[in-house]
Amino acid sequence: MKKHVFLVVLCVGVLVCRSQEYSIVFEDIYPKDIEVGAERTNAYVPLLQGKKIALCANHTSTVGKMHLLDTLLSLGIDVVKVFTPEHGFRGHSEAGEKVDNSVDAKTKTPIVSLYGNNKKPTSEQMQGIDIVVFDIQDVGARFYTYISTLHYIMESAAENGVKVLVLDRPNPNGFWVDGPVLDTAYRSFVGMHPVPIAHGMTVGEYAKMINGEGWLAGGKWCELAVVSVFGYAHFFRYQLPIPPSPNLSSMEAVYLYPSLCLFEGTPMSIGRGTDKPFRVLGYPNFTEGNITFTPKNIPGIASNPPCVGKQCKGFDLSDMASIILKNNNFVNINLIIEAYKEFPKKDKFFTPFFDKLAGTKTLREQIIAGKTAEEIQQSWQNDLNAFKKIRKKYLLYPDFE
Repeated sequence: MKKHVFLVVLCVGVLVCRSQEYSIVFEDIYPKDIEVGAERTNAYVPLLQGKKIALCANHTSTVGKMHLLDTLLSLGIDVVKVFTPEHGFRGHSEAGEKVDNSVDAKTKTPIVSLYGNNKKPTSEQMQGIDIVVFDIQDVGARFYTYISTLHYIMESAAENGVKVLVLDRPNPNGFWVDGPVLDTAYRSFVGMHPVPIAHGMTVGEYAKMINGEGWLAGGKWCELAVVSVFGYAHFFRYQLPIPPSPNLSSMEAVYLYPSLCLFEGTPMSIGRGTDKPFRVLGYPNFTEGNITFTPKNIPGIASNPPCVGKQCKGFDLSDMASIILKNNNFVNINLIIEAYKEFPKKDKFFTPFFDKLAGTKTLREQIIAGKTAEEIQQSWQNDLNAFKKIRKKYLLYPDFE
């Protein structure tokens, strides 16, 4: 992996952007007066009174410093159960770890896992529910599974005559759209809809698109309402108050995630099991790089991560996240191209999971064929432009274009 390639990637458009100037450029688009949907209780509590409520939530579902579950119960709302997604209700489960049914220790509310025996609520689990309230912080990438859970909640709700109320939150990557659009032949829980990797939509907007485009099974229609975010626009760089999952523990990781998650379909390490998950990139046999790191087992965060116990050489990409991805917003295919070139055993670089993450086999084939990043990005522009037209129909907030 050649140093100069990464230096070019890191430095294009940055040489004139000193750190002091950078903070001035962006301080006016980190709004401090945003009010997320969950905080707008006057807009939705009257809709919930006298109803049987199921809450789809996790540790990010807060009203100020109080969890939404506690807030609703304190307001006399009858929350009869909680549905919880990947990572669990309190956000302590690592990626891919099965989440079991349980009971909330504080409120004694039953918790039904949608990342265990079933990802879609069963008719039995929906029985007696009038409204499902969905409130989870997303990060705006197709393979981040909270929007897949949203799909299955909506699908089951449509089949069982239950309403869905989305309490919307900003998308920290909502200021750009890029990546290959998913080929539905590669549909999976890490990619359920024909959207690009970075879709540039909030959960509320995405829910409207699922409904409007007929993506639920059988083209069913879910009775849906969205409580929008007050004071948000897509050109804002929203800072997450709570890490959305164990390995997205910094804003740098959130910005790098749409590009680096593709490496989950390779043997390389992207920092799971280190203090910089989704901020570094490396492998034991690489000769180029500016850092070394050794992934370790971290209970609840990284069990048996790639390259565990082996010293990796590679790159710290934090500066790329802090500067470039806030100015030139694209899925960085150069990272994968150069990693593939450097990898010692080319036939072992891509795992079957890569095509699911990419949403297509074409990206893998293009990299193997030696296509440049520019050629690859150009190849998905027609599909990307078509998606952008669809996306516009469902936006609730001023766009970045």
